[in-house]
Amino acid sequence: MSDRIEVLKTYKIYIGGNFPRTESGRYYKVYDGDDNILANACRCTRKDLRNAVVEARQAVDGWSNRSAYNRGQILYRIAEMLETRKAQFIEELETIGYKTKQAETEVEASIDRLIYYAGWSDKYQQVFGSINPVASSHFNFSMPEPMGVVTSWAPEKSPLLGLISVIAPVIIGGNTCVVLASEKYPLSAVSYAEVLNSSDVPGGVVNILTGYRSELMEHMTTHKDVNAFFYTDPEVEQESRKQIDENSTLNLKRVIRKPVEDWLDEEAQSPYFITDFQETKTTWHPVGL
Repeated sequence: MSDRIEVLKTYKIYIGGNFPRTESGRYYKVYDGDDNILANACRCTRKDLRNAVVEARQAVDGWSNRSAYNRGQILYRIAEMLETRKAQFIEELETIGYKTKQAETEVEASIDRLIYYAGWSDKYQQVFGSINPVASSHFNFSMPEPMGVVTSWAPEKSPLLGLISVIAPVIIGGNTCVVLASEKYPLSAVSYAEVLNSSDVPGGVVNILTGYRSELMEHMTTHKDVNAFFYTDPEVEQESRKQIDENSTLNLKRVIRKPVEDWLDEEAQSPYFITDFQETKTTWHPVGL
């Protein structure tokens, strides 16, 4: 009997709470830690990005109008779901070259990071908002409000913890997002999408694409219905950084660059990651009315 040829899984993307295939029909090979072919991943295009941004924009009002406490509950629920699937994610990280202890540490840190941002959900407004003194008979309040739709690159070297660390602060503040998974190690991101899909996150709040940064960078940074672009890899080339900044000026898109070397470090989580994606709204109210 001839040797059996293994059927490799073709991972889909996550848009609007569904798992469609890329509209182009293109895929690329994903390798394990020993350079053996592990699976196929979608090679997303501009059309996939546009579809994801449409879903993200439609989800903004419903998500931002939920109470901060409820958004925290939902993030906590994601952590619960991830906790029940620890073994799966540990195995996936081991497949791409992690030692067992390293994989356990990354998965547990990912769960803890979700809990961290869930705890900030109804607190950052008080910390970063203010009542301003004014020279008239008015109350003057400044409060952070969500920006809208954020596109981002997940870190290349931290396929799970880094991914969660760029999504959680964005959505806990009432924004929605479109994230391009790690180009080399995208499978944890797609598995994480399955966790999101089985939790309480409304469709469109988080959208996860796979593919090549070089093909999607221009589209992610020039799309006129995107409010901010977020990336954290320190090794992004100067020329790419310049192009990102120039593209963002087309609609005054905010660019947030936070180089993070180690996602396990305490400095890799902070309420300032939330406020980077907030705008300050100031309200005046006459005294006595």
